[in-house]
Amino acid sequence: MIAKAKSISHGINALNYITGVSANKKHPEKIYHICDNFLPPGIDPLGIWNSVRLDSLSRPRMKNNLIRIEISPAPEHARNFTPEDWQQLWQDFVAEFDRQEMKDKKGRLLSPRTNLAGSKSTVWLHLESDSRTPHLHAVVSRIDEKGNINNDRNIHLRAQRAAERIARKRGWQTAANIHDVNRQSVSRDCLDVLDRMGEWSLDDYFTRLEAKGYDVKTRTDEKGVIRGYILKKGNAKFKASELGKGRNLMASKLEGTWKKLHPNHERLPKADSRESDIRPEYADCRPDTRRVEFEHEGKSYSCFIPEQVMRVFDEEFDIRETDNWADLINEACYHFAVAMGYMAFLNTPTYVSGGGGASNNDLPKKRDDLEEEIARARRCAATARSKIGIIRKRGFRR
Repeated sequence: MIAKAKSISHGINALNYITGVSANKKHPEKIYHICDNFLPPGIDPLGIWNSVRLDSLSRPRMKNNLIRIEISPAPEHARNFTPEDWQQLWQDFVAEFDRQEMKDKKGRLLSPRTNLAGSKSTVWLHLESDSRTPHLHAVVSRIDEKGNINNDRNIHLRAQRAAERIARKRGWQTAANIHDVNRQSVSRDCLDVLDRMGEWSLDDYFTRLEAKGYDVKTRTDEKGVIRGYILKKGNAKFKASELGKGRNLMASKLEGTWKKLHPNHERLPKADSRESDIRPEYADCRPDTRRVEFEHEGKSYSCFIPEQVMRVFDEEFDIRETDNWADLINEACYHFAVAMGYMAFLNTPTYVSGGGGASNNDLPKKRDDLEEEIARARRCAATARSKIGIIRKRGFRR
């Protein structure tokens, strides 16, 4: 769930927009009235604006007399919402918004609690015409019914924190969760591009990313050398330093990462090779597989595991609920690789309950045997869970 807030002076334009009166809209939307607060029933946008301006006369130096708020839960979370559900979401948001006090590092009060619950407001639901993506729009007076000003310092942070708290209480994805999931997807795209490059070329790397739909912004020094880059897709933005593992997708480390993905160009000693223990037929890309890197007992491995197996692991260890999901998936991937005979050291014992030994006879007769592969993946997930346990997001260990 995402929320935005900003204090504004162009109140009548905002009111016309959210109520659907304005014709200046890029995309047509279906608009529904959700609720009002301290306003007479049936009042139009101009009436609301005049009411707010009248309240603001006591504060002539206050330029921005309205707060504009947008709340966007994930479509799957709000798919079956009734108008009453939307009204409850708004009330929950206001409660979390008003509960916050903004303080500096020394504990000094920067911004006191607001009182949106005691201020004039109007709330409307917008549904995009094509995607039907729902989002709430609200306009709230800066002056509450007691004549006090709703402080707007760091108001965007108040909205973000309120959305995060509501999402956690309802078990929804937070903006941080979504960013982290997207970050992993972007990292996989970057590694896929590097993996497909026959020769190292920074320009080719950026060109291939642009072909995948990314907007690449580079940062150069005074000599024109690229020192960093940012990838943008839609509204999401990712710095190179937060991508990959161990910052291995930073501009200064890209060539080294490419070399590790192409050992034939610069083969490392066997003891240090990540793929030395992976059977050759599983060290190369195959249809419907994903390159996965995992560690075990201090050694790193890389092989291609079926997408349907990785989806099982993603479901079993939900990033939204589990703090140590990465360790769990790492452990599950190792046991799956052993159980399926992906690794050359077939005498390595497997701890997968009911998974059988790691021999060629254990491989499914048909590689697309969906039920058998998924069942084995779930046993590997159960093994990982029993060996290292699950740490829940709030520190709870099950």
